[in-house]
Amino acid sequence: MTDDREVLDWPTFGVAARELAQTVADDGYRPDLILAIARGGLFVAGALGYALSVKNLHVMNVEFYNGVGSSFDMPVMLPPVPSTVDFSAKKVLIADDVADSGKTIDLVHDFIRDQVADVRSAVVYEKSRSLVKCEYVWRRTDRWINFPWSTEPPIVAPFEFR
Repeated sequence: MTDDREVLDWPTFGVAARELAQTVADDGYRPDLILAIARGGLFVAGALGYALSVKNLHVMNVEFYNGVGSSFDMPVMLPPVPSTVDFSAKKVLIADDVADSGKTIDLVHDFIRDQVADVRSAVVYEKSRSLVKCEYVWRRTDRWINFPWSTEPPIVAPFEFR
């Protein structure tokens, strides 16, 4: 892997979130709720929620990456897993920071697909290798992305499951 990276800072994220929300609004899509994929999707979902006047936000915690350019074989949902009743007959917008392989968004999409009236995805970045092609994308890149929320190392060592 090279040091050639996409760098997103906080001010540019603000612009990206507004432009992504505008794309959703211009498409006429009015979600009943936004489903954030934690952790990076929390920032995106919050910004979209404000811009699209959607207060109903839910979170799914999915773990897939375990380092820079390193991931598990498949994404795994971590508890608490939301009840699919929460999504019943609603228009849902899945929000995440990046569709890299697309496996995480695909897992979440499959989890709720049969429960909802309509489901679409919005991401800040989408990579060409993503098996999911999101309806709403701010930018496309194939570089590793430095997000403002994950560029600095943690202040506290990560909790290890025992």
